[in-house]
Amino acid sequence: MVKVKVLVTGAAGQVGRELVKLAPAGFEVLGCSSSQLDITDAAQIQQYMTDFQPELIINAAAYTAVDRAESEPEKAYAINEQGVTLLAQAAEAAQIPLLHISTDYVFNGSDTHPYRETDPTAPSSVYGLSKLAGEQALAQFCTRYIILRTSWVFGTEGNNFVKTMLRLGAEREQLSVVADQQGCPTSAGSIAAALWALSERYVAQHDLPWGIYHFSNSPATTWYDFASEIFRQAKAQGVLETIPQLSAIGTEDYPTPAKRPAWSVLDCSKFEAFMSEPVLSWQSELSAVIGTLK
Repeated sequence: MVKVKVLVTGAAGQVGRELVKLAPAGFEVLGCSSSQLDITDAAQIQQYMTDFQPELIINAAAYTAVDRAESEPEKAYAINEQGVTLLAQAAEAAQIPLLHISTDYVFNGSDTHPYRETDPTAPSSVYGLSKLAGEQALAQFCTRYIILRTSWVFGTEGNNFVKTMLRLGAEREQLSVVADQQGCPTSAGSIAAALWALSERYVAQHDLPWGIYHFSNSPATTWYDFASEIFRQAKAQGVLETIPQLSAIGTEDYPTPAKRPAWSVLDCSKFEAFMSEPVLSWQSELSAVIGTLK
């Protein structure tokens, strides 16, 4: 059986590791970490295109340090815009598709309805601005592309809210968590599975309805309620002996360099209709992640 060659960038990150791990049988995956493939280096990209000759690229490489981006805008834009530009140009030259991960931070969070793909963007942070610039570059330089916007990513790898809460829960008796930001926690594994489902559909049909899709787990929640469920499940699975006392605070009580969207709930109905199946609950995905971490 001839396998479809897929180049996965950012393979050492949260979603990248899951993409490599969850690759379906019909794909031959070359996963490259940032130390193996710097997407801001056109010559390196061309070398991989020549040597591996991928039939599809999935870009999981990104600058995701939201607060640090405020003081390192050049670095954020280098990876999130210029790197995407180079990948888009390479994909277009090879006449292959590029699947790319983006973020809820392209919106400013002032709405109260779930964001649709067609809603106007208005980032309020350097990170969000750089990711939007990457989306625009991809649409400009590549004909066949998917932008998968997602939110509140957690998983077994890298730094994320779940792992931070588990660490703090083991160290402290009391914790304060922001309770006035709404969003949808999304597991890295389910994002990877969504990208592979799109890839399989492309291979089967030799085409896709290209463009932007929103994808997250459901339902919407707050960081405070997310933390409460993390601790409940961690105690139930024996990861924590006791649950710390939680206090709900407002965004103004926890100032950060980058402004977070107060509302970043994504409307995933376009993706659900195309794949003919509902998105998974974050509670079930959280249970699996805590079980793996245990």
